[in-house]
Amino acid sequence: MPYIKVRDNETFERAYRRFTKSCEKSGLMAEIRKHERYEKPSEAKKRKSAAARRKLRKAMSQM
Repeated sequence: MPYIKVRDNETFERAYRRFTKSCEKSGLMAEIRKHERYEKPSEAKKRKSAAARRKLRKAMSQM
């Protein structure tokens, strides 16, 4: 779990913004979104396959 120390004379909004950024950088928000609903194994396989195709297509276009 990411945490931050609130600096002297720092507003709550700014500290909250820093906290949310640290959560996003650590991958916590992506993990929460991933577990929001159940994903069937066939859907997971389809998603991973599509990601692999996109990655391969991107690698081929850079050559």
